[in-house]
Amino acid sequence: MLVSIITPCFNPDEKLIESIVSVQNQSFQDYEHIIVDDFSSKPMSAELLKIIELDPKIRLITRSWNGGAAVSRNRGIQEARGRFIAFLDSDDLWHPKKLELQVAFMEGNNIALCYSSYEVIDSRGKVLGTRTPPSEMTYTDILKSNQIGCLTAIYDSRIIGKVYMPNISKRQDMGLWLKILRMGHVARGIVSQPLGRYRVGHTSLSSNKLNVLGYQWAIYRRVEKLPLLPSIKYFSAYAWKGLRRKV
Repeated sequence: MLVSIITPCFNPDEKLIESIVSVQNQSFQDYEHIIVDDFSSKPMSAELLKIIELDPKIRLITRSWNGGAAVSRNRGIQEARGRFIAFLDSDDLWHPKKLELQVAFMEGNNIALCYSSYEVIDSRGKVLGTRTPPSEMTYTDILKSNQIGCLTAIYDSRIIGKVYMPNISKRQDMGLWLKILRMGHVARGIVSQPLGRYRVGHTSLSSNKLNVLGYQWAIYRRVEKLPLLPSIKYFSAYAWKGLRRKV
């Protein structure tokens, strides 16, 4: 039941070390950790390189040109050897039982796409709040509000094959969930406890919400190719829920 964990990075710092340690501390140890360096402009620190070199479960892939998060994640998916595909960004963290709980839940219920609740932390690791999605989400639910945190998502390639993210600058994870759910699957989550910690950047949450609205519109029109009126409907619902969310 090998799990392939995909971590894209660009000019990583000590936060990637924290992410790696949170993977190494998993109670479920049947995994490979694929770290894709997206043609960083500066070398990794000696400490980080040593950690990577000493861990046989880590596979470091260095790309020859900078393509962005979607390209790097897709390269990781392409290289993945595991049945389950999981995602962890270079500044996010996992609960020690994250993989154990989700893999057992997926196997026991034949789930194609699984997620969980997660905490939101600031750059120093202070918990700002918890995001708790519904226990089930359909294609239409995600169009209205993408509540699947990328750091919590796992999909089963035995059920749906390898599915890749659309090559867009932002919201590529939402594009992947929509691809999977468009096949007729329902995403299910472990929402009783947070299994990850998502780190927000230095800019304000309100600023981030406003900046991504253009990318959100592109999901509806360019990626999903929805007609204008449904796009307006889903975009309005998404913007309203997003702007009201505090963390």
